[in-house]
Amino acid sequence: MQRTTPSLWFDGQAEEAANFYISVFDHSRVTAITRYGEGAPFPKGTALTVGFELDGQDYVALNGGPHFSFTPAISFVVNCASQQEVDRYWERLGAGGAYQQCGWLQDRYGVSWQIVPRVLPQLLAGADAAGAQRAMSAMLGMKKLDIAALQRAYAGR
Repeated sequence: MQRTTPSLWFDGQAEEAANFYISVFDHSRVTAITRYGEGAPFPKGTALTVGFELDGQDYVALNGGPHFSFTPAISFVVNCASQQEVDRYWERLGAGGAYQQCGWLQDRYGVSWQIVPRVLPQLLAGADAAGAQRAMSAMLGMKKLDIAALQRAYAGR
C-alpha cells in the first residue's frame, strides 16, 4: 500500500467519476466501494467512497456533498511518452470539460490535469538557454502541447 492516497471530494458523482477515470487510463480498476445507509446525506446505496487505481496509483473518490469544490491549485500530471499519448489523454480527459493553456485542462467533474510530454523538462532546462527560452515561449502559446513544435522552437527552426 502506498503511503499517501489522493482523495477527491464529489457532490454525488464519485462512482461515475471513478468509472470515467478507469476508462481513460490503462491498467486501472475500481478496488472498493462503500455505500451510504439509511439516514445519510445521500440516498441509501449511493457510494460514500470509491477506491480506484489509475495505472497502479491509488485514489479515493468521496461523495461528501456540495461543501467543497475542486480548484486548479491541485492538479494531476499525466506524463506522456509520445504525441499520441498527449492527444489521447487531452481528448479523453478534456471531453465535456475545459481546455486551458500550457497543457492544462479541467475535466467534466472539475478536476484539473496537466497533460505533459516527458521531453518537456529537458527542453525547458536544456543546456541551450536561448533554446529553452524559445521552447518556453512556444509552450506559453499552446493549449494542447505539441512535442514537434516544442522541439522545433528549442532548435530555433
